[in-house]
Amino acid sequence: MLEILIDNKDGNVWDISGLVSSVSWDTVRIGKPSKLEVTFIKGAIYEDKSFKYNNGDIIRFRKDGMNVFYGYIFDINSGKDELVKVTAYDQLRYLLANDTYVFKNVTAIQVIKQIADDFRLKTGVLSDAGYKIPTLVEDNKKLLDIIYKSLDLTLINTGRNYVLLDDFGEISLRNVEDMKLDFVLGDGSLMYDYDYKRSIDSDTYNRVKIVRNNKKTKRRDVYMAQSNTIGKWGLLQLYQTADENANDAQIKQLLDTLMRVKNRESKIFTIKAIGDIRVRAGCYLPVIIEEIGINQYFLVDECSHSIEGEDHTMTVDLKVI
Repeated sequence: MLEILIDNKDGNVWDISGLVSSVSWDTVRIGKPSKLEVTFIKGAIYEDKSFKYNNGDIIRFRKDGMNVFYGYIFDINSGKDELVKVTAYDQLRYLLANDTYVFKNVTAIQVIKQIADDFRLKTGVLSDAGYKIPTLVEDNKKLLDIIYKSLDLTLINTGRNYVLLDDFGEISLRNVEDMKLDFVLGDGSLMYDYDYKRSIDSDTYNRVKIVRNNKKTKRRDVYMAQSNTIGKWGLLQLYQTADENANDAQIKQLLDTLMRVKNRESKIFTIKAIGDIRVRAGCYLPVIIEEIGINQYFLVDECSHSIEGEDHTMTVDLKVI
């Protein structure tokens, strides 16, 4: 059962659930806010004559008693026919602005809180990543990219993967391990089609070289690790510069982490399935497809839900982490 409310911010909250003909809800793990598109009938016989909707209004979406989306209308599209289509985004939309920040000795959580406070955004549960970033200087960069940079540095230095999301009106940070779903996607479970891709064309490396400027010797110290997959895939090198204050143990840990997360094929699924509103980008769920020998957990990279009447389907892009 759908529940869709529009809040005009003037004391009026309108329940348009009975007017809605279709809903789509799209989530992306990195780089974009979640998007809700709602198509409804204007001028219905039971529509209140004072009912109105404007850009900036709050729209809330619940399904089967679950909180799904809380965001703000950014587009209204209507014509001579009786259908109106509104497009809304969650709070992450406001992080597409550019600004300059200089951080020192901060965690990813502190980066998120500072930016959220500056842009009057509400935060919720922020899981403590623990790792302190020595320096982070970003000039005229997209706010989302600054936050993702802090999360990338956390992943590289700790091996822990975090997901930034808007949880029904609160910007939250979750460890993917805490976002496991308790059902299987695949053979005999929701799936009706799939596309499977294995690649070493992007984000796969079998040699990692890290250099550090040495003030004492006036030279660059070079640290390197590589894998025997060079013989199979050819030499795929990742080159990075370490903070000049990083010690040998920290750089060794960084080498080990990068080799662990980068020295493998990227595996990407696109699965078409019967919709389950619990699935969104950032979730972690088991996939079983006997035909291609798959039985493991995948991270949801993107998810698009489409609801028309009683029909609810979803397209889910998955990747190994």
